[in-house]
Amino acid sequence: MKTSFDIPKFCKNQQVFFIGGSGIIKNYFLSSGRWVYLVEMELGPVPDMGRIGFETTILLSQTDLEPALG
Repeated sequence: MKTSFDIPKFCKNQQVFFIGGSGIIKNYFLSSGRWVYLVEMELGPVPDMGRIGFETTILLSQTDLEPALG
């Protein structure tokens, strides 16, 4: 029997909200019995100094995320 912990709440390319912003799920995995998501934050205007690497990608737990209504 599958439990809610066996099935992720969110899927790849789904838009989500979290404290501090919003983004798109790029990947997810089960870690120590909890779903963890790699979220690419929405980008604002490019700063004068430019962007470097993955500063807009963060790891968040499932409890930190809310689905975008749409």
